Amino acid sequence: MEYIYAALLLHHAGEKVEESSVKAVLTAAGVKVDDARVKALVAALEGVDIKEAISKAAVAAPVAVAAAPAAAAATAAAAPAAEEKKEDKKHEEESAMAGLGALFG
Repeated sequence: MEYIYAALLLHHAGEKVEESSVKAVLTAAGVKVDDARVKALVAALEGVDIKEAISKAAVAAPVAVAAAPAAAAATAAAAPAAEEKKEDKKHEEESAMAGLGALFG
C-alpha cells in the first residue's frame, strides 16, 4: 500500500511518477524498497490518468459506505434466527438422549 501512497504523493506534488522518485519517497518514509514492486507500480501506472482514477474512486466510495450499514442490519437480523436454530437443536438432542435412556432403563 505504501507504494501506491508514494505514487499518489508524487502526483499530488506535481512530480512525475518514476522509479527513482518512488524509491526516494519510500526510503524517506523508512520503507525497505523492493525494486521489483517499484518497477511493477510504475509500469502499471504508465498511461493512467491518476486524477481521473481518483475522481472515479471518489464517486464509487459513497456506494460502498452506504452498503456497510445495510450489511450490518442484515447481520443483526440473522442473529435471532441463529439463536432459534441453536435452541431447536438443543431440544432435539435432549429428546434423543431421553429416548436412549429408555433403552437402558
